[in-house]
Amino acid sequence: MKKQKVWFITGASRGFGFEIAKAALRAGDKVVATVRKNAEQLTASLGAGSDLLVVVLDVTSKQHVEEGVQKALATFGRVDVLVNNAGYGYLGAFEEATDEDIFKQYNTNVFGLLHVTRALLPHMRQAKAGHIINFSSLFGYKASAPGFGIYASTKFAVEGISEGLALEVKPLGIHVTSVAPGIFATDFLASDSYIVSQNSIEAYASTVGQLKDFAHQLHGNQPGDPAKFAQVIIALANSSNPPVHLPIGKDAIASFREKMAETETEIKAWEEISASTDFQRAAANA
Repeated sequence: MKKQKVWFITGASRGFGFEIAKAALRAGDKVVATVRKNAEQLTASLGAGSDLLVVVLDVTSKQHVEEGVQKALATFGRVDVLVNNAGYGYLGAFEEATDEDIFKQYNTNVFGLLHVTRALLPHMRQAKAGHIINFSSLFGYKASAPGFGIYASTKFAVEGISEGLALEVKPLGIHVTSVAPGIFATDFLASDSYIVSQNSIEAYASTVGQLKDFAHQLHGNQPGDPAKFAQVIIALANSSNPPVHLPIGKDAIASFREKMAETETEIKAWEEISASTDFQRAAANA
C-alpha cells in the first residue's frame, strides 16, 4: 500500500496551493495548509477532518514560520513534502518600481521560501527523507515579457536555490524540484493577486504600459487547468526519481526550449571571442 504522506503547503487559500491541498487530501494524505488569514474559510473549503491542519502563517515572518512548523510536527509528527507555493506577481518597469516594491517582492517570493525551507530541513535531515517542491515560473528561465523583469528575477533565484540545494541534500535522502508552471487559470492575474507599479513612465508606454492593459484581460482565458496541474504535483511527490527542474504546461515547455535555443545561438555567435581568454603559455620542454 502507498505510504500516507504529510504535506506542508504554503499559500493554500486559492490557486495552485488550494488545488494541490485538495488533490493530496483526495489521495488519502495528510495536509498542513497555510494561509495568511481566514483559516476558518479555508478549513470549510477543504473540509474539516483529522487529515487537515490549517495554519495561519506569513512566510515573511520567521517567527510565524517556526510556529507553523512546530504546529505541523506536533500534529502529524513529520513533513514528507514541502510545497513552497506562496508568492505573488509584480508588473512594472525597473525604473517604475520603488525600493519598497522590490523588497516586498523578494521578501515573499525568495526570503519567504527560504524561511520555510530552512525551518523544515533539520527535520527532513533527521528523517533522511523528504521532497521540497519550490514554485518557480516560466519566467524563471526566460524573462519573456516586458514589465515582469523584477518578478522573473525572483523566480530565477528560486531556480538557483533549488538547483544548489538539490546538490547538498540529495546524499541525505531529500529531493528538491523547482516546478515552473506556464499560464494557468488561477487567480494569479486577478487584480488582487498581483501588484502593478503605481508609477508610470511614458517611455515605457508601448512596452510595459501595453502589458499592464493586457494582463487583466487574459484573466479567465488562461490555457492551463489548475486541477490537472495538481495531479502532476501528486505524481511528482510519489516519484522515486523526481527531476530538479520541471516546466509544466505546453507554454512553459516551449518557453524553456526557446530559451535553450536562443542561448545556444548566442554562444555560437560569440564563441571564438569568448573562448580566447586563456593564458598563452609556452609548451613545457620535453
